[in-house]
Amino acid sequence: MASLRGIQQPELSKKLFKIIKSENHAIGAYESASRERISIASQLSDWGESTGDDSVSDVSDKLGVLLSELGEQEDVFAQNLEDYRGILKQIRNTESSVQPSRSHKAKISDEIAKLKYKEPESTKIVQLEQELVRAEAQNLVAEAQLTNITRQKLKEAYDLHFAATIERAEKQIMLARHGRRLLNLLDDTPVVPGDTRPAFEHAHQARQVLNDAEEDLRDWAPNLEPIHSTATEMGSNLMPAQAGTAATSVSGQEEESMVGPGESTQAQLEGPAPPEHRGFGSSSIVAQPETTPSY
Repeated sequence: MASLRGIQQPELSKKLFKIIKSENHAIGAYESASRERISIASQLSDWGESTGDDSVSDVSDKLGVLLSELGEQEDVFAQNLEDYRGILKQIRNTESSVQPSRSHKAKISDEIAKLKYKEPESTKIVQLEQELVRAEAQNLVAEAQLTNITRQKLKEAYDLHFAATIERAEKQIMLARHGRRLLNLLDDTPVVPGDTRPAFEHAHQARQVLNDAEEDLRDWAPNLEPIHSTATEMGSNLMPAQAGTAATSVSGQEEESMVGPGESTQAQLEGPAPPEHRGFGSSSIVAQPETTPSY
């Protein structure tokens, strides 16, 4: 079914359709990595307990907790990528809606060229030329809307993507540093046969490492260079607000928006809300319900 959808995509939106589809595979890989990492963390804890070494058991159990949280961060990252992917879909949908306008204009131009070659005196030429003027005016509106939404949503999508990447990286760095602290609590001094290992003396410190990790994740906040945008000056018809509420054709009539037949441009292209901060153990970017097809 996914292949059929790709074939049915208008020519203008095929490349972005492919990117969105590839991102869906990447998101699935991150979700799979999250599940595998959490499973491995549990296995590590079970193995440590089976060694019969109290020190190894305690340290491996707490390493498992940190590794499990690393896995959770992969899942949060995948959720944020889904939000970014949803914004790309808004560009794709606009591209799809502009394609008929381009095709209509090209078709009329071809018909005029054929008539001028075969029947240069045909009265239909004048008719088609008037129709071409209207089609060009309509296409002009659609192309302006497309370039406006493309630039706005491209910045919005990758702002979200890179913010999520930075969040994932910084939180995983935190967890890895605390993991290294745990390793330093394990005494690996060699023993000779018959010697008995001393009891694990750092249980309290090991617990404190986990407390510190939890506190660091809870206190984490993004420190990002802002992405500047002047798209707030754009009206609901995807045109600069000062340009008026509708584009006017050469005949003085309002041109219909090319975005989403039967829908307002605002309803179709409304994107996720601006990023907000979540609490401990979750993303700083709020997941939004997807309003466009999942493919």
